[in-house]
Amino acid sequence: MYCKICNTKNCTKHQFLVGNVRKISEFSGSSPPEIFVGEWNYPNVYAGILSPEVLGDTKVYSSPEEWHIRKLTIQEITSHRQKLIYGRTKENVKKTTEKIIGVMQQVAMTQKPIAAEFKLKKPLTTQKEQDKSTPLISTAGEIKQVKLQENVKVLPKVESLVGDDEIKSKESLLELEHSGIETSTLIKLLSAGLLGLRSNRKLVPTKWSITAVDDMLSKEKLKRIKEYPELQEIEVFHAEYVGNHYEFLLLPGRFSFEVIEISLKNKGVWQDHEGFSGRKSYADSVTGAYYANRLALTEYLERIRRQAVCLVMREVRPEYDTPLGVGILRQTSREAFSKNPEKCSSKEEAFIKMQARMRLALKEFTEKSNILKEYRKQRSLNDFFY
Repeated sequence: MYCKICNTKNCTKHQFLVGNVRKISEFSGSSPPEIFVGEWNYPNVYAGILSPEVLGDTKVYSSPEEWHIRKLTIQEITSHRQKLIYGRTKENVKKTTEKIIGVMQQVAMTQKPIAAEFKLKKPLTTQKEQDKSTPLISTAGEIKQVKLQENVKVLPKVESLVGDDEIKSKESLLELEHSGIETSTLIKLLSAGLLGLRSNRKLVPTKWSITAVDDMLSKEKLKRIKEYPELQEIEVFHAEYVGNHYEFLLLPGRFSFEVIEISLKNKGVWQDHEGFSGRKSYADSVTGAYYANRLALTEYLERIRRQAVCLVMREVRPEYDTPLGVGILRQTSREAFSKNPEKCSSKEEAFIKMQARMRLALKEFTEKSNILKEYRKQRSLNDFFY
């Protein structure tokens, strides 16, 4: 069999096919940049770098922000994802080897694609890792050696905070966000164990990092938001991307938040909420999307300096047939709040506007809502006394 790269028969340097098994012994490519730390068998986890066999600008292979800006289809996103090779090694989260993890950390620090050369221990295996927070990783191989082929370019603020091991990770994340660093970059820095006090630094599974960053950033905003005046009018926002349709209903009142997701395909329902005092446990029904939605909401409320009651309704439509990760849900929610609000004089008027865009009957959401039930009680008491 001839190599597709150098046309040499049974090439061992690049790749060849044996039956249906694709084999690669080494390759060069530009990581988008992307890293991944698994959670299986924690604290002894797989960690490594994702890269296609392509040099140049590969950001679109990985970035939810980029996918959303370009409005890529599911097919386009998965096509890019399937070209990524996950070069990984097994590590203890607290006792990592500089040889490979050190390179992974350099990749995590840069915001632009970076070229690297990978040598693998043995032919690649195919491994699918799918869930609601991490997009498809289709091809994984054990790294024998990895070398960067160009100098790492790191933003001064990132370099400064990574180098400061006397500041807690929370403060570092907040300062980086304030500097305009993308959320996906914050997630990589935390996952790679590059932030926080020296004694606390360790690899963090990517799935956990995603939720931790969204949760941490939104909680910090809520400290201020809960001191703001209440919203004066009912506001409605909406957005849709690759079969995820969102409606956001904001009502005057003290901050409370609820997410209800319903799948049109199988009528599955996922629901979590919190009141003014917040949550004491993980949102284990909606999971990571809950915190991504809450971050987008708090970004908006902080911009307008108001607090509000918010009900998030997500229709998961049949065309969303491949999980693409929480990142696209965060960006879709941000898109909704980037628009001018539809202002309504009553809940009934808001319901009519939302229903016109939805495929499900709106009551499938509103009748399940905990905060709407409480809102009716609170409003009637306020009306009675005031």
